Amino acid sequence: MTILMILLAVIGGAVLSIQAACNGQLGSKVGVFRSAFLTFSVGAIVTALLIFFFEPKQALTLFDVPKWQLLGALCGVPYILIMVFAVQRIGTAVATVAVIFGQLAMSMLIDNFGWLGNDTIPFSTTRLAAVACLGIALFFIHSSNKKE
Repeated sequence: MTILMILLAVIGGAVLSIQAACNGQLGSKVGVFRSAFLTFSVGAIVTALLIFFFEPKQALTLFDVPKWQLLGALCGVPYILIMVFAVQRIGTAVATVAVIFGQLAMSMLIDNFGWLGNDTIPFSTTRLAAVACLGIALFFIHSSNKKE
């Protein structure tokens, strides 16, 4: 099951890169905010259909959970806006690796301190080495960009 979840996460990352490239192109033609609006509108419609047809009944509603848990919904807005804007200027690869670097760094802090109700997974030298390697990868990918 762990391998399947890792594979699904990798597929999710690949889809995010496709989304970033498409949204970057769309944003350059119709504007950053219109591109983001389309992303959220289509996402809301598709998710509503998935909820309607596939979501089992839950004990709690969105009104019943602690309000801080709704913060995740707001986090998607800056991500989409930043990626639509950044991909146009630095390319899909650099923008994606930079996002992953930020995700990795923040997720390790969340794990280490058990923030947001998550289990604690302490820092280790291998985890810190992974961040360093990704930072080096970001440097090399960025430095290999050829601007005419």
